[in-house]
Amino acid sequence: MKKIDYKRDMKELYLPKTTPAFIEVPPISYITVTGEGDPNGEGFARACEALYSLTYAVKMSYKSTMVPDGYYEYTVFPLEGVWGLIDTSKPVTDKSNYKYEIMIRQPDFLTNDLFEHFFTVTIKKKPNPYLKRASFKTITEGLCCQMLHLGSYDDEPASFALMEKYCTDNGCRRSSLHHREIYLTNPQKTEPKKLKTVLRFQMVRAE
Repeated sequence: MKKIDYKRDMKELYLPKTTPAFIEVPPISYITVTGEGDPNGEGFARACEALYSLTYAVKMSYKSTMVPDGYYEYTVFPLEGVWGLIDTSKPVTDKSNYKYEIMIRQPDFLTNDLFEHFFTVTIKKKPNPYLKRASFKTITEGLCCQMLHLGSYDDEPASFALMEKYCTDNGCRRSSLHHREIYLTNPQKTEPKKLKTVLRFQMVRAE
């Protein structure tokens, strides 16, 4: 089996255009970690560390004594986050009011039992309090609107405005204040104006 690369094999989900479009997102399995607070803070960094520790335990399992049945080569999927507000009466500019569930898509061979195994191994080798917030789950988003946002995260409201207008113009409406972000570039190594982020939110047909 050829190596699975999301940039080549799953372009519709991970490499959209810079204009809004509708997409039907299938059920996808993720390892996720939940948290709250400013994404520029230490808590978010530790949450990411926990998530990547588990993800690479799965990725590198072919070198272990317990190689998963059906293991295949794949490129690690990008970091994603579902974002909302703790207190919806506060402005979105208050980053201390954010709540999030960050996640990384996992290969098809990962099962609940295997996740429990990798969790046990990882928490012994790389202790991290955020590992206790980790879970393995399948998420079904269904009908969504998405687009590629170029530039700073702080400029995302302009792209969301385009997406919401596109929905309205096509007889649809946003169904939740939560939204998903898929990070295609590393903010630690990329200028803000060159950041690439997939923005996505769930929607329904307007009645």
